[in-house]
Amino acid sequence: MDLKELKKLANALNDSEKRELVYFLQTRTTGIANQIRAIDEIQEQKHKDGLVCPHCKNHSLERFGKYAVKTRTGEVKRQRYRCNSCRQTFNDLTNTPLQRTRRPHIWVRYIECMIEGFSLRKCAEQLNDEVTHVTLFWRHKILSALKQIPTDAFQDIVEMDETYFLFSEKGRRNITERKPRKRGGKANYRGISHDQVCVLVARDRQKMTYSGVLGRGRIRTTELDEAIGRYLSDSNVLCTDSWRAFSSYANSKGLAHYRFKSDGKQRVKGVYYIQNVNSYHSCLKKWMDHFNGVATKYLQHYLVWFQYLDSKEYENTASNKKNMLVKSCLFTVTDTNTKLRISAYSC
Repeated sequence: MDLKELKKLANALNDSEKRELVYFLQTRTTGIANQIRAIDEIQEQKHKDGLVCPHCKNHSLERFGKYAVKTRTGEVKRQRYRCNSCRQTFNDLTNTPLQRTRRPHIWVRYIECMIEGFSLRKCAEQLNDEVTHVTLFWRHKILSALKQIPTDAFQDIVEMDETYFLFSEKGRRNITERKPRKRGGKANYRGISHDQVCVLVARDRQKMTYSGVLGRGRIRTTELDEAIGRYLSDSNVLCTDSWRAFSSYANSKGLAHYRFKSDGKQRVKGVYYIQNVNSYHSCLKKWMDHFNGVATKYLQHYLVWFQYLDSKEYENTASNKKNMLVKSCLFTVTDTNTKLRISAYSC
């Protein structure tokens, strides 16, 4: 079969099959060129203020040769360092989500699947079953790193509102407190109860966003201050619904406050409204639906994931893929997949 016939066959493929063919050819021709460039970027970003030991934070280091890593696309040599203080050796990926990974050729492709918001099984399918969905649980190490990205202070008008997710122990065996639910299930009580997990979302008009799990049941004033108190100042104006915890918090901090009742009769007071944060809630819940339920202990990770996608306007570009991979390697992650799995929600 000559090249012309191959081109005709490729032209008959649908868009999804064409993407898979492109991915196949890239991994067989350029090898790990894209991944090497990503590693170079990680190295540059991590060491822009000088080399630091990830174990003892000492700056007195020395290069300690290179070591080879065997991958499915060949052998890769990476720089090793040694700390002159604690004498431990490390490399550019030590204590990062990419530490000890043996499949660098799928990194960027997997990040692409994350930006698309695919489930673990869908990701494995998109990667041509090169890895199982169990291996791809690795994404929680990436999200553990992104969770550490600091939130900037809010500016001017800040919309704030809470939403609720059903408390879930998805994946846990031998639940004795209640009957196991199927496909999410329903709460035991009507309205807001201990069966619900409160998620607070605060967002200014520049789209700076905070989203975090506060606890089970109704939101409380003390939880508000612990969550976002450090991001607010006297110059901010709060726009919230009429729940009393928001009013109490605004009064205790001396903040200007506009309230909107849930009856929807008055949605706007001049430039003050809460439509932006409500729209964020709606998009978040719609995005979460295709995961068929999320274990509460991982809920904060999913909030961080969605917040990253929202900040990048859901664009699956080369720049966004590289940024997500590099950003996740600038923060320390020491938890293993096993430790993440056996962790428990506590609040």
